[in-house]
Amino acid sequence: MSLSLDGINPYSNYDTYKMDTTTTTGKLEETLNSDLSKATDDELMSVCRDFESYFVEQMFKAMQKMVPESSEEMSSSTRQLQDYYKEQMTQSFAKQSTESGGLGIAQMLYEQMKRNYGLE
Repeated sequence: MSLSLDGINPYSNYDTYKMDTTTTTGKLEETLNSDLSKATDDELMSVCRDFESYFVEQMFKAMQKMVPESSEEMSSSTRQLQDYYKEQMTQSFAKQSTESGGLGIAQMLYEQMKRNYGLE
């Protein structure tokens, strides 16, 4: 039995999403390891915001692990769907918090990277 809304199976994107999460982490790591000495101010700030967003997301995930799981029985597909939407929500919260000023980590990284690369 497959849950479907207007011909769209909400479970079909779950595996793709899990791969995208790994890819996103890899891309961020690759960008941070690349030579940013020729990056524009906007590119440098974008990398710093991406890092802060990733950091905040990991913090949120650690906090979520401290919340006890529900004791109600769920099928594995329902659990997967719940995990998928929880992951999406966590990423969205992290991105929004970074875009609205965040913790200031992106700004501090940006200023430090500009000094390190002599871009000031």
